[in-house]
Amino acid sequence: MSRVVGWVLLGVPLLAALAGPLIAGSVRAASTPLLPPDAVHPLGTDVLGRDVLALALDGGGSVLALAGGALVLSYAVGVPLALAAVGQPYRWADRWLTRGLDLVLALPGLLVLMVLAATGTRSAGALVLAVALLQLPAVVRIVRSAALGAGRRGAVEAMAMQGESWWRIHFGYIGRGVLAPVVVDAGGRLSLVLYLVASANFLGLGLDPATADWAVLVERNQEALFLQPCAVLVPAGLLVALCTGINLTVDGHLPTGRRNARPDARRRISAA
Repeated sequence: MSRVVGWVLLGVPLLAALAGPLIAGSVRAASTPLLPPDAVHPLGTDVLGRDVLALALDGGGSVLALAGGALVLSYAVGVPLALAAVGQPYRWADRWLTRGLDLVLALPGLLVLMVLAATGTRSAGALVLAVALLQLPAVVRIVRSAALGAGRRGAVEAMAMQGESWWRIHFGYIGRGVLAPVVVDAGGRLSLVLYLVASANFLGLGLDPATADWAVLVERNQEALFLQPCAVLVPAGLLVALCTGINLTVDGHLPTGRRNARPDARRRISAA
């Protein structure tokens, strides 16, 4: 049952994000801001006089693009960094890398985003870099742990005795060994990245206030919640459905052993 609910909650915002722009077309200003729902505007208009339904259909692509970019960047940097740290012969380098990343891990993600927002920085690139950096310590820890286990196998010693190169052993054989934990972690981490991206846009870090983004729409229309609730509740509901659907879908497809270990993984992720 949870799988069905998860797929439904995930499918609705994904469909809106991917197919919505084709349905909504260009977002045009209406005659009057904060109009209630009517035949012309089924969900009313926002504080700028834009059609809420068109904005909701057109505002999911930026959320997915920013979250996906930050997630891919964190793994693109974290996986090779962890494999290289585990495989090199100098233990002090691995130790200093771990200690340095622990400093970043200790920083509360929302606090970092609030500080960046206070500086007046407003850039999608800065947002992606900040969120990816916040995820990097946890990604390196998970990959490093999986690589240490894979590196103790007898096949690694046999490959070394056969004269296989360091790169092939650590980035080939051990790299394949950490693939499954990385995929499982990425499924759960995506919801955290979405939460940080949405929070950053709500705080004013990232996208322009006039952008048709779900989080920006919530921030832009929050003061008109009681005058035009659809302008806030619809994009907020789509964000909640997307994060909840991802969690339920990932949990529903985990093997039993990994599903039982999920609470520990969540504690590690929440620490990021």
